[in-house]
Amino acid sequence: MAKKSNIDESQIVIQMKDIVKKFGNFTANDHINLTVHKGEVHAILGENGAGKSTLMNVLYGMYRPTSGTIEVNGTPVEIDSPQKAISLGIGMVHQHFMLVQPFTVTENIILGMEPMKGAVVDLKTAREKIVELSNRYNLMVDPDAKVEDISVGMQQRVEILKVLYRGANILILDEPTASLTPQEIVDLMDIIHNLTKDGKSVILITHKLKEIKSAADNCSIIRRGKYINTVNVETTTEDELAAMMVGRQVSFKVDKKPQEPGEVILEVKDLHGKDYRGVEILKGLNLKVRKGEIVGLAGVDGNGQSQLVEIITGLSKADSGSVLMHGEDVVNKSPRFIFEKGITSIPEDRQKHGLVLPFTVAENLVLQNFADKEFSKNGILNKKKIKEHATKLIEKFDIRPVGCEERLAGQLSGGNQQKVIIAREVTNDADLLIAFNPTRGLDVGAIEFVHKYLVEQRNKNKAVLLVSFELSEIMSLSDRVDVIFDGQISGSMEDNKFDEATLGYMMAGGKADE
Repeated sequence: MAKKSNIDESQIVIQMKDIVKKFGNFTANDHINLTVHKGEVHAILGENGAGKSTLMNVLYGMYRPTSGTIEVNGTPVEIDSPQKAISLGIGMVHQHFMLVQPFTVTENIILGMEPMKGAVVDLKTAREKIVELSNRYNLMVDPDAKVEDISVGMQQRVEILKVLYRGANILILDEPTASLTPQEIVDLMDIIHNLTKDGKSVILITHKLKEIKSAADNCSIIRRGKYINTVNVETTTEDELAAMMVGRQVSFKVDKKPQEPGEVILEVKDLHGKDYRGVEILKGLNLKVRKGEIVGLAGVDGNGQSQLVEIITGLSKADSGSVLMHGEDVVNKSPRFIFEKGITSIPEDRQKHGLVLPFTVAENLVLQNFADKEFSKNGILNKKKIKEHATKLIEKFDIRPVGCEERLAGQLSGGNQQKVIIAREVTNDADLLIAFNPTRGLDVGAIEFVHKYLVEQRNKNKAVLLVSFELSEIMSLSDRVDVIFDGQISGSMEDNKFDEATLGYMMAGGKADE
């Protein structure tokens, strides 16, 4: 992406000065400064829980700052609500989308700002404006589609259209690529470029260094709530960005020694299954995972990965075929039965299948084990033991903020929610760990940490099935890569023969020997 092409450095659109935001005794933002220019992509980089989203929620009016000032286009303002932010030309696309699933794209975009024609909503005029905006920024959104029927990437475009429809000139994108496929990420980067080419400013909250390097002009780094520095992205390396973010040097290389795998733990045979629309998506899939190995499942999203993992873990039913765990068929058994047979998982959707958001962190850390004698007796929970267990895991897995045992899981940042799930599932010490996008939404320090734990499971002679849309992650962690295409395993590649071009070709439907 071309950068710096349309920045007007003489025009400052946002200036946040000395922003402090406290929640009780906890200081989320500690005297942070931020300056954004017209036509700029300004990245905000920080670890999970560093205070990035909090700072942007202050700018968007979701929170009132404890102290500090904000200027928009050179004028001091008090932003006490999102409505005030929108009136000032500031729009925010949140990490977890705020869309009404059964509504159409048009109905979602105009919600709360419906144009009226007499006593009825003027959908025709609204639709025309949405099509014009979609074409101008090359968003390619169908205004008549129902949100529940479109991809995650398309839903994000709807959220971007929502803020553009409301007249935003400054767009805050909070972890915009956390749920996107590689191709959708490329498309989003093009959309961001189209926005800045039109003179709009984009604030990008992220901890993906490659995206910052490809999309951003300047980057402000926050660490544990404190402002560290603002740097020119073009003249700063990924290693330098990572070190400023984490406060130490970060290793991007996975330390994994060769080892001979053992017996087959999981064997999937001729598995057939449908997706939520009733369309067959698994078409006779076969897969084996052995003790002491990490098998990476590589593929473009939508080729059956979700259905495969849901069937293995008991969340969906198979039409036919078998899932053998230690030789016993567990297909179409309950999730509890499958868990007790030695399968545990880091799920694809952390909020839907990984956590009970209204439960505390401590309660979420014993979700599968609360009935164990360590944590309960005669049906009465031992809250002291549950809290002690949580305290150990919070420290070991660096879940933030420290001392969050009694916090509701829904109050943690997305990355720290992921750490709660990983802490629980790794601690379960099952024979097979299924890790579905385990580092989605995590910063580089946390990614390094999670990779170490996955390799540790493998080194303890456990089996790991890694499903990830990050091909680099698959290649660096796996002992063997199986490629899934159109509901079947289309090819396989061993560790010492990994080749990104060949894997990419196979992911698109090609055969390895063609």
